Amino acid sequence: MSQTVPRIAPLEPPYAPEIQEQFDRIMRGAPPLMLFRVMAGNARAWEKFRAGSLLDRGPLSLREREIVIDRTCARTGCEYEWGVHVAAFAGAAHLTEEQVRATVRGAAIDGCWSEAEQALIATADALHDRATLSEAEFAALSAHYDDAKIFEIILLCGFYRTVSYLANGLALPPEERAARFPVA
Repeated sequence: MSQTVPRIAPLEPPYAPEIQEQFDRIMRGAPPLMLFRVMAGNARAWEKFRAGSLLDRGPLSLREREIVIDRTCARTGCEYEWGVHVAAFAGAAHLTEEQVRATVRGAAIDGCWSEAEQALIATADALHDRATLSEAEFAALSAHYDDAKIFEIILLCGFYRTVSYLANGLALPPEERAARFPVA
């Protein structure tokens, strides 16, 4: 049986005006995610989370960004965050059902990915497995991405590993409209 409530209670509405404003800015008017409601209950954690969150648009395309995030969350076993991202962004990122499945069940060399996307998957895998990139892995990444994008890719892997630790460690239940990991 899966967890239905997080280990730390989330904030409940009505939210303090400054928290509501932050939720509105991040969620663009949609109800706040459970993760945000739990984090916002601890002012220091919420402030640090938002400060390093990479929630802004960076130098990567939405598709590149989502491939990195989805693979990182899948590798950490974080169905919560993976499901939120797949539900919210897979369509806009033009990820096919096969590619969404491959973020969880596939390999970097799968034919559903372009060479550049294979480098993204391989980078997320290497950082997850070894917390570093070999010279060959960095060369493959550098063949497709400039320095600004490489920084963003590595930062996204690290940040979403942290998000995964939070969601998994706090036992956040899946969001109502979130995707679920594909079965084997």
